[in-house]
Parts: sequence; structure tokens; C-alpha cells
Amino acid sequence: MSLIVGIAGGSGSGKSTVARRIAASLAASQVAFIDMDAYYRNFAHLPMEERRRVNWDHPDALDIDLLVRQLEMLRGGIPVEKPTYDFVTHTRTTRTERIEPGLVVVIDGILLFADERVRSLCDVKVFVDADADIRLIRRIRRDMSERGRPLDEILAQYLSTVQPMHLQFVEPSKRYADVIVPRGGHNEVAIEMLVAKIRGRIAAQAA
Repeated sequence: MSLIVGIAGGSGSGKSTVARRIAASLAASQVAFIDMDAYYRNFAHLPMEERRRVNWDHPDALDIDLLVRQLEMLRGGIPVEKPTYDFVTHTRTTRTERIEPGLVVVIDGILLFADERVRSLCDVKVFVDADADIRLIRRIRRDMSERGRPLDEILAQYLSTVQPMHLQFVEPSKRYADVIVPRGGHNEVAIEMLVAKIRGRIAAQAA
């Protein structure tokens, strides 16, 4: 049975960097990596203007049922077809990505611990913390360079949904974490400790 490592934190906290570094520290055959962002519901039926107004930082925007089902499959050693999401058009694409199961499944997402079903599937729960100004700067850079969004749209979304939802759902979920990592992907000591712990769990399972 796979060990599921969940990595949560606010938008721009560095959680994806931590998740990727943990995954990269393990042998490729040992780890499966998935991102909660891939599981946004498909809003293709809405006009583009309405899609832009969807509250993407609320748990209801995510297809939690599919995520739980695929996590359970990976834990049981069954490969899954992970959805892919187009953040420019705000729609789920027709393409899927085949994810093979591994000894470790690493998953990251801002709302990972907000849902009890997902939370209960995570054997190791990590919350990546970062100051609000750092998270905002990182989000601006990412959304402008990777998602082609103008600055005024990014700031409007941050004030209307990102910040309020962080306070309502993300920050409170910190209490469920086993480990809290300050300074995100730049915290070398914390990442090394996490990798050592995960390797220890793998060795214990194999014994």
C-alpha cells in the first residue's frame, strides 16, 4: 500500500516546490506525483466571463469525488488517468495524464486539508507557510508569466476570493498538519528531514 504525502499551504507559499523536491529526492520508480489543481471542475458550459468569476479558492470548485477515488486507486496500486486543466480558458482538457502508482504518492494543493476525506487519506500531512506579501508576489509572477493574466485581474481576484478563502479555509487547515514548514521551498533543513522520514517509512514497510 502506498504512503500518501499531502502538502498544503496558501497560494504562492512554495508548497509545489517542496512537493517537487521531495518527489525528486526519491527514486522515480518509488514516487507518483499529482497536483490538486488538476481536479478543478469543468466549467466549459459557462461563458468565459462567468468562468472568470468562479471562486476557484472555494472547495466547491474542485471535483473532490474524483480526487478521492484516484487517490484510493493509487494507494491500492492501480494507475489512474489524472485530468489536466487549462488555466487560461478555465476548462478541463480532453487530455489525461497516466500516473503509475509508487511506494509514495506526493500530492499538493491549497485546500488539501480542508476536506476530511482527502485529509484522512494523507499519511503524512505537511503545511508550507509563507508571509502573505511573499505569497502575493509569487502569485503575481506566476499568473502573469504562466497563465497570461493582467495585473489588475490578478489583484482583483486576490482581494475578492484568494485572500478571504485563505482565511476561511486554508489557514484553519494548518491545525491538521503533522509538520509545518516555514519559508517554503527554501527551507533545506525541513525538506531534508521530511525526505529522511519518508525514506524511513518506506524502509519500514519493506522490512
